[in-house]
Parts: sequence; structure tokens; C-alpha cells
Amino acid sequence: MGSLILCHRKRARQPYEIARIHMRIYTIEELCYYICNNLYLIDYTMVNRQLCNWIDKELELPKLAEQLREELRQNGTMEQFVLTILRESTIYATGDINKIQGILEHLQNLKDVERMKYKADSLQKSGEYETAILVYQSIINREWDNSISKLFYGRVYASLGAAYGRRFLYEEAAKVYLEAYRICGDMELLRTYLYCCYKALPGDQYVKMLSGNSVFLNMDSAMKEEIREIQRGIDIDIPDEQFEQWRKEYRRIDKS
Repeated sequence: MGSLILCHRKRARQPYEIARIHMRIYTIEELCYYICNNLYLIDYTMVNRQLCNWIDKELELPKLAEQLREELRQNGTMEQFVLTILRESTIYATGDINKIQGILEHLQNLKDVERMKYKADSLQKSGEYETAILVYQSIINREWDNSISKLFYGRVYASLGAAYGRRFLYEEAAKVYLEAYRICGDMELLRTYLYCCYKALPGDQYVKMLSGNSVFLNMDSAMKEEIREIQRGIDIDIPDEQFEQWRKEYRRIDKS
């Protein structure tokens, strides 16, 4: 959003804490900025009486706090709640508010499982990989919605693979990328699956996996050439053994 208007000077002594992402908010501007950049993540951590009381006591905005309390009493929607904050804070221009409202209306029209994926994607984008993984897993493990294309679930598997990859969990990533390929039939997913196998498996097992499979052999050749190009581009030569050592150490620390 490009029309932020700084017009409130009050800074809270005690911040409002969003424990899930370890964020502390001190001003109405920070609250609005968080809302606008995390629309897919709005949930009970934002829409609650605790936030109303914080706005009232810490930011000294009793009128806004009472409006929000009334919406809670009337069982208003989360969308109405956050729009009230944005409108009454007078921080964003009307055009920005309308755009945000459009996004929220779009979210309202999505099925629950689609909203869950948007939430997981947003978590992954913000670096919250562990939480994103849990949300992706919950989508896959619940009963699938037959009114939604199976390609949607293939994309969920692929996104889960990306989140695993960010955590260097290549074995887990390989499994879900393979499932994504089986559903979507996208050769790029198969190539990513192969790369994860290359990173996860001992050398002899990886070679055995390639043996007799012309598709894998061709992909492997192209993939390793790309890796060499990248290494030449950054002028670094790190042997695979070092990468493997780092990966094992990372996983050991992660599990401790």
C-alpha cells in the first residue's frame, strides 16, 4: 500500500504481541501495516477483546476500541473487524481501503481449504516454514474436497516440498514432490524431486536410482551442469561432502 499517512503519535508502553510470529506492535501505524501485509493470516490472534483493550488503554483510542467491542458482541466477521481498524485509524487513503476490501471479499468467496493454502503460502513467504508445513499437512491429511480440482492438491504437495526444502529436509521434500508430480504431471516437479533425491541420498544410492532410467539420467546431467554454472558464477567451489556435512549438522541441531 502506497498511501500510508502517519498521523498518530501515541506509542504504547506495553506492545501488543502476536506470539505466533514473535512480533510486537507499538503503534496504530504498525498494527495497520501488519494487517495490510498479512490479510491471509488474520485470525483470533488479532480479532479479540485483548486487542480492543490494548487499543483503548495503550493507544488511547477509546472510540475505536468500543466500535470493535461492539462488533465482537454482534458476532461480526473478521473482515468487518479489520476494516473498521483501517477506516477509523485514518491512516490509509480510500483507494487503498477499497483494494483491501476487495481482497477480503475474494477470501470470503474461497472454500476453507483454499483459504488454508493462502494462509500457508503467506506463512512460507514470511519465513515461517514450520507453521506453513503444519498447515499444508493439515490440508493434505483432511478429507479432500471433491469439488476442487486434484491439481489444487498437487500444488499443495509442491508448496509443502518447497517448505521442506527451505529447512534442508530434502528426504521429506522428495517424497511430496514426487506426489505432486504424480498428480500434476509437470516435468519441472519431477526435476525438483530428482534434485531433492540428489541432496538427500548417499552417492551410491543416488547412482543406483538413476541406473537404467533415461529420463532421470538426462535430467541429472542437465541439473549438474546448472549447478556447475552457478558455482562458476559465484566463484565458489564447495565439495558435495561439505554440503552433506552441513546438512546433517543442521538436522541434528533442528531436532535437538
